[in-house]
Order: sequence, then C-alpha cells, then structure tokens
Amino acid sequence: MAKSDLKNQIRRLRFENGEMTQQQLANKTGVTRQTIIAIEAGKYAPSLPLAFKIARTFGMPIEDIFQYEDEDSQPSATSPDA
Repeated sequence: MAKSDLKNQIRRLRFENGEMTQQQLANKTGVTRQTIIAIEAGKYAPSLPLAFKIARTFGMPIEDIFQYEDEDSQPSATSPDA
C-alpha cells in the first residue's frame, strides 16, 4: 500500500483571516480545539463534512485548503516523464 499524506493550509489561513484562533475555528465548525490542533499538525484527517465546514468558514474551495499526496501520484525518478 502506498504512503499517503493529507496536507493543509489551516494555520496560514487562520492568520490571514484576522488571526483567528484555533478555538474560534473550532466553534465555527462545531468541533473541539483539540481536533483543530490535530488536523493542523497532520495527525488527524478530518471527515469530509468537517473538511467542507472548514472550507466554507474560509470561503474557499476544499482543494485550496487540503492537498492529498501519495506515492502513486508523484512522478518517479525512473519514469520517462520525470
């Protein structure tokens, strides 16, 4: 099975949106501050409904906030396209 990573821009977006606190984002999305901390740190992947709530909070498309990368989607050094 390929390694996967879900990266996010939540911390940067919080600061670009009036230095929103983790607690404020948690309140707006209906989760705990600990959940926001874990998502920002990449230790927890949000459910799809939560990811949409976060995206709507910032008024952005979900793919501008969350980026999914896995080994299969990256060009390999041995690939002719690399």
